[in-house]
Amino acid sequence: MTDRRHVFEYAVLQVVPRAERGESINAGVLLYCRRLDYLGSRTHLDADRLRALDPTADPDAVGRAVQAFAEVCAASERAGLAAEEAIGRRFRWLTAPRSTVVRAGPVHTGLTLDPDADADRLLEQLVLPVR
Repeated sequence: MTDRRHVFEYAVLQVVPRAERGESINAGVLLYCRRLDYLGSRTHLDADRLRALDPTADPDAVGRAVQAFAEVCAASERAGLAAEEAIGRRFRWLTAPRSTVVRAGPVHTGLTLDPDADADRLLEQLVLPVR
């Protein structure tokens, strides 16, 4: 039996409500596998953690910004022109450095048999509250 694992790249979506403080919470993951022509995301915004960092933060507005990343990944019509780009270009655009409230962290790599399952796993490990 041959190993059919493929290289993938991923980045964690970070919410930085007050850039001057440098504090952030993880709100999602972006996962790209060129070989399998896959670009996906998983998101979860913890409003309580967001308010702990910045009591004045608007969870609805931040949630819409996080959702915009997911819409670009999914090539949603709501994503505008970015949705028309090839998935590799979308991933690079999404992970480009930004000085906004929602941004992608550094890009990391791994090996996958199932990118959907790995996106779920990364969300569980890196974003969701510890159980």
